[in-house]
Amino acid sequence: MSAPDPSGAQLLVVIDPVARRVDGESTRIARDVLCAGAVAKICLPGGPEEVARAVARRGRRRIVVIGDDRALLRVVGLLHRRRELADAPLAWVPVGALPAVSVARVLGVPLGTVAAARAVLDGAERRLGLLADESDGVVLGGLWAPAGAVRRAPGPPRGPASPQAPAAVPAPGGGPEGGPGGPGGPGGHQAWWTPAARTARTALTLLSGPSGRHPLPSATRLRVEADGELLADLDRPVARVAVTAAGGLAEVVVHTGGPADAPLRVLARTVTVSGPDFRYRADNRVRGPVRTRTWTAVGDAWGLTLPRE
Repeated sequence: MSAPDPSGAQLLVVIDPVARRVDGESTRIARDVLCAGAVAKICLPGGPEEVARAVARRGRRRIVVIGDDRALLRVVGLLHRRRELADAPLAWVPVGALPAVSVARVLGVPLGTVAAARAVLDGAERRLGLLADESDGVVLGGLWAPAGAVRRAPGPPRGPASPQAPAAVPAPGGGPEGGPGGPGGPGGHQAWWTPAARTARTALTLLSGPSGRHPLPSATRLRVEADGELLADLDRPVARVAVTAAGGLAEVVVHTGGPADAPLRVLARTVTVSGPDFRYRADNRVRGPVRTRTWTAVGDAWGLTLPRE
């Protein structure tokens, strides 16, 4: 491997303490690959306060997070609250087992340690959207309400020596993202890590789509509004409301729970869900209870280094 280029971009590598504890070997490999290919400052924080101090003092260094979904969300949330997210390039080496790194699958970050570290060095920044709520919370992959069990997309188990990505998950329905006539071969199916597969519909399939093994929960009463338009009210129980960023908009999918009822899909700038105290699952983390929450879609909100096409 070539020596680091002193004239190239410098890295601030933030290694999450949970990653060091649960998979020290993968953490070490990621650190070694990054240090061999770039000028890297290693940060071993003991808690969120030390992460905040390191990020505040990063200078012009690109932040690289080594850890699971929560480690990335901690840094993204911090930058969002500081109003620095749009101008702070990020990269990520996921460390952990599914579902702790399920957001990586949605965003298109390789699950293999070496592949992810090489993507940090050789990849390209892509601008991504997110959902921001009124309390300065952010959602990167997707959310649904009410909260249910953790959903796992089908795929082979991943062990330390098996960095293989799971099989491609087609986007539901036809069209350019996942149906006949779309790019990527017969039937338009895309490998999950390609940019065309990282669409709102693929995210919803991975994070919240119903399946025979994961039935929808019993109907509950929620009021759902998209850009002021009423999609569901308290007198019309729904089984699940799923939301994900689709560029500069949010795709909202309302499942009524009936076996013969097709879900209602709309695109909107803002989405408000309200009702009796409810919990929701965002990026595979249960949040709440809340009585109302509004999410606003923000396009091109942040930059993440991903593998080149």
